Amino acid sequence: MAAEDTGTAVPGGAASGDAHAADAQPENQPSTLPATAAETSPDRPWPLHLLSRKLKAHIERAPAVWIEAQVIELNRRGGSAFATLRDTDAEISLPASLWSKVLDRQKTPLERGSRVVALVKPEFWMKTGRLNMSVRDIRPVGLGDLLARIERLRQALGAEGLFADARKKQLPLLPHRIGLITGRDSDAKKDVMRNAALRWPAVEFDVREVAVQGNTAVGQLLAALRKLDADPHVDVIVIARGGGALEDLLPFSNEELIRAVSAASTPVVSAIGHEADRPILDDVADLRASTPTDAAKRIVPDVSEELAKVRLAREHLNRCIVRLVDRENDRLHALRSRPVMAFPEIMVTAREEDIARLRKHAHTAVSSAVVRALDQVHHLKARVRALSPQKTLDRGYAVVQVTGPDGAGHDVVRSPGQAPHGTALTVRVAEGRFAAVADGSNPPAPSETTELPAAERGSR
Repeated sequence: MAAEDTGTAVPGGAASGDAHAADAQPENQPSTLPATAAETSPDRPWPLHLLSRKLKAHIERAPAVWIEAQVIELNRRGGSAFATLRDTDAEISLPASLWSKVLDRQKTPLERGSRVVALVKPEFWMKTGRLNMSVRDIRPVGLGDLLARIERLRQALGAEGLFADARKKQLPLLPHRIGLITGRDSDAKKDVMRNAALRWPAVEFDVREVAVQGNTAVGQLLAALRKLDADPHVDVIVIARGGGALEDLLPFSNEELIRAVSAASTPVVSAIGHEADRPILDDVADLRASTPTDAAKRIVPDVSEELAKVRLAREHLNRCIVRLVDRENDRLHALRSRPVMAFPEIMVTAREEDIARLRKHAHTAVSSAVVRALDQVHHLKARVRALSPQKTLDRGYAVVQVTGPDGAGHDVVRSPGQAPHGTALTVRVAEGRFAAVADGSNPPAPSETTELPAAERGSR
């Protein structure tokens, strides 16, 4: 936008008309006017010149600032020049004024479309109510500056970990739908869609055609990326563009776009330019393709290759099944040829012989145990009989008892004192018993006799 001839241009200051308009106004405002804009009302408005003065005072307090922009219009008028500066990534532009000597300092003359950095001071022209940027200094941005800036941004984002392999998402083996962000009716779009369809005819695309260079590219790329990322039917997103100059590929090194790709939940494939082109988007994308054609080859499998793999897999499976059946058939033949299968009764006869042998062994063991036990019983019986009272009586001994009133013997006499003279006694011998009366005499003790009875000697 060119400045209007409403006054003499004064780069670095307001137009002369604005200066005269400011001088024409009284220094002190009437006390009846509102002091602030918030206090104004339909009944108590500000005059327009007061608003303009306050805007001018407020804007001119802003400090000078270095900005980056693109020159889209440049007109010289004597010792001054008027230009229109536009943002490199958005549809925003502002008028600017500068002295011609600032332009003459440049080694390379500035032209329309030049990318520059400029030291500007905002101004407000009261007479026309326009905002102007007074350019104090201006410098063109060369390729070296752009490359250095991109490299600094690449290193800063890399230090944050945005390019780490752990953050990259795995692409699906066979995407159902592919989101494609590319230029309008571009060769990159045709390459991706044609080669993907040749490899997998059933592939589906959701194409978003956007500007891929210029100041509107970043905004359109971001909008398309966010819409595709929010679509649950899109399995992978491809950002494709053909080759171009470094300035043409600058949108794909924009920090806002790079962070949006890093934050996307859908895998993103970068297919920008040729093999030598490497914007920052290539580093943050989940997969970098050297060209749009390479992207098509890497996001979908080749149907002929997959069918060949299926055929090989079926053949391998068929061979495995045949080997399994043959192996099991051989096992069946081996089992049938075993003697136990030819003569199954051998299992019963072998067990019958084992049972007969075990029964015989058990019978022998039991018989031997019974014989041994019977011999032991006879031995114990003989010992018991040898120790019985009857055997003692048979050897000549007798049991002497005191005869009770009932005529039966009761207490056994063990000492002469138990049988005084006249005591009735019952004497039991081996073959019966008889009565006796104690005469009171004391015969010698057995130990005093010189020999024992014949029966006792025989027992000893």
